[in-house]
Amino acid sequence: MQLEIREARPDDAEGIVRILNPIIAAGVYTAFDTPFTSDSERDYIRNLPTRGVFLLAVRPTDNQVVGFQSMEPFASYTHAFDHVGVLGTYVDLNCRRQGIATQLFQATFPMAVRKGYEKIFTFVRADNPAALQTYLRQGFRTVGTAHRQARVGGQYVDEIIIEKLLAVSDKAVYDPPIGAR
Repeated sequence: MQLEIREARPDDAEGIVRILNPIIAAGVYTAFDTPFTSDSERDYIRNLPTRGVFLLAVRPTDNQVVGFQSMEPFASYTHAFDHVGVLGTYVDLNCRRQGIATQLFQATFPMAVRKGYEKIFTFVRADNPAALQTYLRQGFRTVGTAHRQARVGGQYVDEIIIEKLLAVSDKAVYDPPIGAR
């Protein structure tokens, strides 16, 4: 699928919640459990940290937002984590398996490096193997499992903790020793 990948703007809020709220309502793809309003999404975009990354995948034929990735600094209470970003990836439920996430990753990784990130960290619901495989295909590795990490719809859900170390130059930042994967 041919897409335009671009930074999110406040006027994109309706298109973003049009993707996000059905994912939340499905109750199986994310730990979010409360729908977002266009106003709250507009505020989020306006207040995104300077080092934040928020990219949209837009279908040029109808200017429809079909996916997005949002990344923020891991923590603001210490500079020890300044090199780490936390990422979320969301694709329209009707447009999955069309390479949208792949195109978003291809744009997000270099932008993250330009903004000073060396590592991306995130959680994937353990009952969402398709999402986990998408991340693993992009070079993420499993760090561990957070048991009973989320409670969605009255049910506890484990989350898989994953990370990707970014190439800061032509050399990878981290290559785990054989057997440590």
